[in-house]
Amino acid sequence: MTVHPLRRLGVLALALIGTIAHAGDGVNFKITNDGIIDIFVTVYDLNTRPRSVVVDHQRINGFTTIPASASADATGRANISWTAIGVDSRDRHCGHAVKRGLDSDASVNVHVDSDCGP
Repeated sequence: MTVHPLRRLGVLALALIGTIAHAGDGVNFKITNDGIIDIFVTVYDLNTRPRSVVVDHQRINGFTTIPASASADATGRANISWTAIGVDSRDRHCGHAVKRGLDSDASVNVHVDSDCGP
C-alpha cells in the first residue's frame, strides 16, 4: 500500500505545526539553593536571542526553592544558565552552570562552591 504524496505532506505539516506550537510554550521549573549560604541568583534563558534574564539577581536563602519559567526549544525543553554569588561581601563565593533539556517541573540546584574571579 502506497501513501499518497499529498497525504504524507499533510501529516508532515501537522507534525511541524505541533512542534512549533509546543516550542512557543514556557517551561516551568524550580531553582533551589542547595546550601546554607544565602545567595543572589541570576538565571538566563538560552533559547532566546539575545538571551534573556528570567531571574534577576534574586536573593535565595539557604535550602529555599523559587519558581522560574523559560521558553521552550523545538523539543519543548528549556535551556538555561545560572550564576550565583554569596550575599556576604566579606567572604565572597560564586557558582555557575548550564542546564540543558529541562522538562516542566524540573529542579535546578544552585550554589556557591568556588572563589570568585579577580
